[in-house]
Amino acid sequence: MRHFDYTRAADAAQAIAAHAQPSSAFLAGGTNLLDLMKIDIMRPAAVIDVNRLPLNQIDIRPDGRVRVGALVSNTTLARHPHVVDHHPVLSQALLAGASTQLRNKATTAGNVMQRVRCNYFRDGISPCNKREPGSGCAAIDGHNRSVHAVLGTSDQCIASHPSDMCVAMAAIGATVHVEGPQGERDIAFLDFHLLPGSTPWKEHALQKDELITHVVLDAPVAGSKGAYLKLRDRASYQFALASCAAIVALRGGVIREARIALGGVGTKPWRAKNAEAVLIGQAPTDAVIGQAAATAMQGAVPYKHNAYKILLGKQAIIRNLSTLVA
Repeated sequence: MRHFDYTRAADAAQAIAAHAQPSSAFLAGGTNLLDLMKIDIMRPAAVIDVNRLPLNQIDIRPDGRVRVGALVSNTTLARHPHVVDHHPVLSQALLAGASTQLRNKATTAGNVMQRVRCNYFRDGISPCNKREPGSGCAAIDGHNRSVHAVLGTSDQCIASHPSDMCVAMAAIGATVHVEGPQGERDIAFLDFHLLPGSTPWKEHALQKDELITHVVLDAPVAGSKGAYLKLRDRASYQFALASCAAIVALRGGVIREARIALGGVGTKPWRAKNAEAVLIGQAPTDAVIGQAAATAMQGAVPYKHNAYKILLGKQAIIRNLSTLVA
């Protein structure tokens, strides 16, 4: 057991100030942080508990956007009537993740910030550039079947992003609001998570000591239907091998708006705008949907054990879109 200082913040300013000490971490639901502390992967010298901050509200704005507090639990967000009715893709994605007990504790900001499930990252001894920059990536030539990506990878890291919620938010469109020593700012959701590139230890766009206070979802696309399809080794409590969040709006038998995001196959929540461009303005035929799926997976790089994910990613898109437009 490693010793660490514990502080319970009363407001955001106090939390940000406390986080300025070296090697510190914010604590909310703790479903990821405490897990990684127990296996000695994260070793914060100071833990700042933010659970008393007034950040657990869901507010529906007049323009249709939804302001989700950082501390709103995954269960609360998934079951909120407005989310169920207007953002079913998000409700379904949240309910597809983890277990009931974990969803009751896990928070919106914590889900956004969760770290990869790569076995080599978590074992504490294998070369891992996320854990020990410059040490290498054991997954590239190792066992890389389930929690490793084929999109957005580099020669430094191939771990897939684990979140279901974030895939849905990538499809919906959102903004992450943060506070820090330099004030407040907004980060576009698609810019929040970083590709590994040559610096895989840099996982997000937060600057030093910044705290997520809320996420604002874009207004729903008028007349649209949305759904989340998750393909995995078992039906519950398992990370996606491939998943698809899709939102489609039809008018006169033609797709006038389409949003597609993928999980399980990318190193970040993967918005497939190239596939959306194939769909918009077209009738939703099997051929068009198949072309969109193939386009989404263009540039995918397979590794020894996960080449199947290219086909599985295509199938996730085809199955989800075909159901939505039926």
